[in-house]
Amino acid sequence: MNNRGKHFVSALITLALLIPAVINAAQPLPEGFVYLDDVIPGIRLEMRYYSDNNFTGRRVDGYLKPRCIISKPAALALKKVQDDLLPFGLELKIFDAYRPQAAVDNFIRWAADIGDTKMKKEYYPDVDKTNLFRDGYIASRSGHTRGSTVDLTIIQSGSGKELDMGGTFDFFGPVSWPDSSLVQADKKANRLLLRTLMIMYGFKPYDKEWWHFTLANEPYPNTYFNFPVE
Repeated sequence: MNNRGKHFVSALITLALLIPAVINAAQPLPEGFVYLDDVIPGIRLEMRYYSDNNFTGRRVDGYLKPRCIISKPAALALKKVQDDLLPFGLELKIFDAYRPQAAVDNFIRWAADIGDTKMKKEYYPDVDKTNLFRDGYIASRSGHTRGSTVDLTIIQSGSGKELDMGGTFDFFGPVSWPDSSLVQADKKANRLLLRTLMIMYGFKPYDKEWWHFTLANEPYPNTYFNFPVE
């Protein structure tokens, strides 16, 4: 084989090695979005919709990796919350942030399948699945899809143990309301700590979920995104 042939073969081998990397590479995030762990290194993530530990009982469409994507202004605000907690041996743990419209559509299909009650005992024991839309637990549009809403809690830095909020993430019922009378005072105090810090740094709470906050001045208030989490 002459030198020209050797160079040609070498180029083909190089191209063959590069193609899988190109195919598997994640698409760049849209402008204005970041990975939260790039802004808050070491942030604790438990991305529930990438796992089967959620109210559907399976990984949700649109979550290709257990990454946390969020708008940059929301990420910077969360960093301020984290910075306030760390001196007290506490920090944030994130359950969900940006959510593709594909995931919301997945929830809609799940809600329509009345026979699928796999996770009823854990997540909605006292709620009739046919009433999930009526009662506001499922919606066809989610603030998460606009990129500046986050579901989170507070944990102890050393052990990673969650502060007792008197109710679990994504539980469908009155106990999840931030001011629920079903929650004892010490658990309400933990909810109040989270709520106070989030409001202090520009987030709005949601009156049916103690874990759910949206940046008040969200950058994309009328845009519902559908790029995958990867």
